[in-house]
Amino acid sequence: MLHKTIIFGLGLLTLANCNAQKEPKTSTKNTVTGEIKDVKSMNKDENIIYFNEGENKFLKEYEMNVTFKGISEDSRCPEGVNCMWAGVAVAQIEVMGIATRPMTVNIATTENAGRNYHQSTDFNGNTISLKEVNPYPTSKDGVKGLAGKYRIGIVIKKGGENSTTK
Repeated sequence: MLHKTIIFGLGLLTLANCNAQKEPKTSTKNTVTGEIKDVKSMNKDENIIYFNEGENKFLKEYEMNVTFKGISEDSRCPEGVNCMWAGVAVAQIEVMGIATRPMTVNIATTENAGRNYHQSTDFNGNTISLKEVNPYPTSKDGVKGLAGKYRIGIVIKKGGENSTTK
């Protein structure tokens, strides 16, 4: 009799979970609409620099060339789906200073040292941080439909006099 109660309870939980996934949730995420300026001021000391996939820019203020190579991993939970983990997007960025060789760095949307995900990295005394990855995957298309359409926003902060070159 006890095993029948347990099986009935598990079945009821499974059905409740299926129903919860079908109900649409309201999203609080911002969607990208229209054209975005290359540099947008979030607050007084943070300027976001936007790159489309494959785009290359020379940033005179930081004396470096930055190229957004692409997204190597995008496991973010699609909109409209319940997930156990929010996921992560990892951007591959090639940076090159005036007197340095090019270096490809991976920066992620979340910080998780155990999985080697870092939101920022140091290069030539500057700290490069990933702030945005758009568009966000949807349950309809998933990540496959986003290849070549990614746009990232990074913030570069100058280091002090004692910063090291990496």
